[in-house]
Amino acid sequence: MTQEKPRLIILDRDGVINEDSDQYIKSIDEWHSIPGSLEAIGLLTQAGIPVAVATNQSGIARQYYSFNTLHQMHQKMIDGISAHHGEIKYIALCPHGPKDGCTCRKPQTGMLNEISGKLNIPLGKDVYFIGDSYKDVQAARSANCTPILVRTGKGINTIKKHSELEKTVKIYDNLMQFTKTLLT
Repeated sequence: MTQEKPRLIILDRDGVINEDSDQYIKSIDEWHSIPGSLEAIGLLTQAGIPVAVATNQSGIARQYYSFNTLHQMHQKMIDGISAHHGEIKYIALCPHGPKDGCTCRKPQTGMLNEISGKLNIPLGKDVYFIGDSYKDVQAARSANCTPILVRTGKGINTIKKHSELEKTVKIYDNLMQFTKTLLT
């Protein structure tokens, strides 16, 4: 069944594009893409759907890694996506810790609003936000976007802890399964 093509897809990074770790991804050597995720972004790009990233990166506030290291990780991601003819239109990140009181850290909507403004694409139901955590779902809902959950990363634990999501959010095994479903 063909779904309506979204105007924009916003992705969480850790657990959606790359493997996640409770110890944080702190270096370029620790950054490993989830199988199929980079190819999925390539397919979305080739289908004419802009893709952006909204990522909490409190490891910066915790001094686990620097902005320079984060930039290197993002360059590795961008290079991998480019190899699959894909593109990330914009990366919004929150470098703050959970107690810093910022407006960008998910579940706040600051990063989604930033992406909307930078790309000049209004947020709405035809903007999908794909994540693996409850905070991602909350941010999507607060921004009036369509939340999508994947089972990669923290996704399985999120579904177990918030079982009501199975009735209210579309859930996919991974980004590639979502992409194939969307594009068929």
